[in-house]
Amino acid sequence: MLNTLAIANYRSLRSITLPLGQLNLITGANGSGKSNLYRALRLLAETAHGGVVNALAREGGLPSTLWAGPEHITRRMRQGEVPIQGGPRQEPVALKLGFAGEDFGYAIDLGFPSPPGGAFALDPEIKCEAIWSGPFLRASNVLVDRRGAMARIKVGRSWRVVAEHLNAFESVFTQMADPERAPEVMTMRESIRAWRFYDHFRSDAAAPARLTQLGTRTPVLNHDGGDLAAAWQTICEIGDRQALDAAVQDAFPGASVDVAVSDGRFSVMFTQHGLLRSLSAAELSDGTLRYLLWIAALHTPRPPPLMVLNEPETSLHPDLLPALARLIAHAALRSQVWVVSHAARLIAALEDIPLCNVISLEKELSQTRIAGLRELDEPAWYWPDR
Repeated sequence: MLNTLAIANYRSLRSITLPLGQLNLITGANGSGKSNLYRALRLLAETAHGGVVNALAREGGLPSTLWAGPEHITRRMRQGEVPIQGGPRQEPVALKLGFAGEDFGYAIDLGFPSPPGGAFALDPEIKCEAIWSGPFLRASNVLVDRRGAMARIKVGRSWRVVAEHLNAFESVFTQMADPERAPEVMTMRESIRAWRFYDHFRSDAAAPARLTQLGTRTPVLNHDGGDLAAAWQTICEIGDRQALDAAVQDAFPGASVDVAVSDGRFSVMFTQHGLLRSLSAAELSDGTLRYLLWIAALHTPRPPPLMVLNEPETSLHPDLLPALARLIAHAALRSQVWVVSHAARLIAALEDIPLCNVISLEKELSQTRIAGLRELDEPAWYWPDR
C-alpha cells in the first residue's frame, strides 16, 4: 500500500505531499487540481512501462507541464503586500514525482538536457532516481541510486556500480530490471505495473461493451469495457459469484445478470422484474451499462495493489451513487483504492465509510494545496539529490 505521494512542479502541484490510506477520496472545486493529481499519478506509473518521456510529450512536453508560477512564493506575496513576480532562478528546472509504500519508496527527477542544444533540446531527461526502504528517503536506507548515466546498488554497507551508460530518456525500470543484479528494481517495477486505472467507461451506442465478443478467460476488465461479458463469466467461475450477484441486487433490486454463450461468443443479459425477456447489453441505458462495468471492474478475481477510479459517477443517476460507494468500499477491502470525484452524493456516502481518507483540494495563488493540512502535519518527505 502507498502511504505517501509527493509531487513537485507539475502544473498546479508546485509542492504537495499527500498522506494516503486504504481508501482515498480526492475532492475539490472545479480547477482545484484533481485532474492534475490524477494525471501525475498516471505519469508516475508510466515510469514502470518505459513511457514517462513519451507521456510528457503527449501533454505538450516538459515546458507545458511545469509549474508556471514563481519559483518561490514569499509571505509578502501571500499577504498581497507585493505583486506575484519571479526572479533569477536559484535552482535547476525539475519535475519530481515519488511515493513511499509499506516496503519501498521511489522518486524520479526530470529536467532539461544539460548543456542544451541539438534537435532534442526540449526533450526531458531523467536526472536522478532512487529506491529506498522505509517511510521516507534517508542516506542510510537507499537501495538504488541513479544519477544521470550512472546507477549503483547498495550491497551490505558498500555500493556497487551496475551501470555507467544509462539512457537519459529511460528509467531504471526499463534498463536495470534484473532479478539477480537488481532485485529491488524488478520488485518495484512489477508492483507499479500492477496499478490499475479506470477512467470514463464508454457507454455510447457503439461502445465495445454493447457488442457480442469472442470470450476468453478475463480476470481483469479492459479499460474500455469491451470484454465485459467474458470478465463477468470469469468472476462467476473463479471469483466471488455471491458478491457479484449481491452488487447487482443492491443497485437494481429484483434484477439479475447472466452471460449467454453461443459458438464461443459471449453477451451480457440483464433480467429485470416485470419484463418477459432479458435485455442485451445493446438495449441497456448508458447508466445501467456503466454500472455493470463498475461491478465487473471492482470484483476482479485478481485485485491490484492500487486501483484508481477517475470520476466513476459519470452517466450514473444520483440514486445509484450510494450503492456505488458500497461497491467501492467492498473493493477497498482487497486493494488500495483512489477515487477522484466531485459528485456530492457519492462524496457524502464515501465520507461515511470509516476507512475513507478524504483529501480535499483547494487553490491558493494558483497552486494546489490540501485544505486543512498544515505544513507540520504533512508526511516526512525528502527528494534525492542530483
